[in-house]
Amino acid sequence: MTLILILHALLVIGFTTRILLRDDLSPPARLAWFIVLNVLPYFGSAIYFVFGEIDLGNRANKRHHQIFGEIRTKAAAFMGTASNVEHLIDPLYRPAFFYAGSINGFHPVDGNKAELMVDARATKDRLVADIDAARDHVHVLYYIWLDDNTGTDVAEALIRAARRGVTCRAMADGLGSRALVKSCLWRQMKEAGVHLAVALSLKNPIRTILTSRLDLRNHRKITVIDGKVTYCGSRNSADPEFLVKAKFAPWVDIMLRFEGPVVAQNQLLFASDWMQATGESLDQIKLVAKPFKDGFPAQVMGDGPTERRGATPQLFSNLIACAQSELTLSTPYFVPDATVLEALCAAAHRGVEVTLIFPKVNDSWIVAAASRSFYRKLLEAGCVIHEFKGGLLHAKTLTIDGKLSLVGSSNLDLRSFDLNYENNILLQDPKTTAAIFQRQQDYIASSSHVDLPEVLAWSYRRRIWNNVIATIGPVL
Repeated sequence: MTLILILHALLVIGFTTRILLRDDLSPPARLAWFIVLNVLPYFGSAIYFVFGEIDLGNRANKRHHQIFGEIRTKAAAFMGTASNVEHLIDPLYRPAFFYAGSINGFHPVDGNKAELMVDARATKDRLVADIDAARDHVHVLYYIWLDDNTGTDVAEALIRAARRGVTCRAMADGLGSRALVKSCLWRQMKEAGVHLAVALSLKNPIRTILTSRLDLRNHRKITVIDGKVTYCGSRNSADPEFLVKAKFAPWVDIMLRFEGPVVAQNQLLFASDWMQATGESLDQIKLVAKPFKDGFPAQVMGDGPTERRGATPQLFSNLIACAQSELTLSTPYFVPDATVLEALCAAAHRGVEVTLIFPKVNDSWIVAAASRSFYRKLLEAGCVIHEFKGGLLHAKTLTIDGKLSLVGSSNLDLRSFDLNYENNILLQDPKTTAAIFQRQQDYIASSSHVDLPEVLAWSYRRRIWNNVIATIGPVL
């Protein structure tokens, strides 16, 4: 019995000491781990061992820095410069663009065009047509790639392109696309000559657990065709019926088709993942930058566990702080840190019309509870909240003052902030922003309004549940 007590004490003290030594943990995250370790010491210790550290390991971190060193050396002309912010961006919004450029070195480049895709079918048809028209190369990366209609159509387009001599590189996340990378479809792509890679493979789970953690994922959705066209948004290579979670369908996404110099930046972001997974050099990736005379400035922002901590929430906070009159945001997963939460409240308090659109029914009960724990604070600050009823609203959009937009893969939750590799495009263009804003209004038209009296009428049990989940959210 004495030995068991000693081992128990050593276990709790050891993990508690480790938590106290971590300067990268926020106070709420540290508190959440303390609660779990003290309430469920054995379970909590095991969970911390598997999921507590946000680190891909020294080898991956070193390789990441080498890759971006090579990119900055060989492709600086495509990354833009900080001075571009002064020349291209409205002074009111320059702080956000400067900050975005500090994350991984991509700065605004001028001369871009964008087309907002109408819906899932139009996105798939246009993307397949672009692949069928490719002459030199096609690069795709998806977090979730299913062998349903959309996933199969994209794969077959790659097979056709490879057979006619186009260089095709395809990546899929080892967890999100785990069924596909074991499927006949994946094998058929390989046999046709498509170059394949798995991002963050789960082939050696024990080694992953010992050196990193299993749930660090590549959540990006990138398509680049001939270096001239890129797609950016929230859509995976999957049907909106999303068979793996069909009861929450349809999944409502947004996707934009870009042309111009920003395509080369998305190409470089893809290249960084491809180089990490395959060991190839940047010399294998073709870069093109053809600006349009009447185009707009835009820049890529990529984040992940090998970038500095807090980059994404700090970017959102900078953007929110730049808003002058109006800010509309949609996200499926809303579990903000204090930085983003306070920025939203501060914007509403100073008179900005802050509109937030979330799903009414979420595929994650954890996120649903944690998200609603913030409703009262947001509503009391003057934010307007809508809950989308037409399926799972998966679109990640931000529009500001009818001028700025941010689209991509990043959610406003701790997973996107800390654990996932994400890709986004930040742009300044009234026309494109108006199109995205109108799409946001379409979401609102299919939503129910959440007001403060409704939230205040929630039962004690519901409020306690939401707040408990939010408190231990950093662990979950």
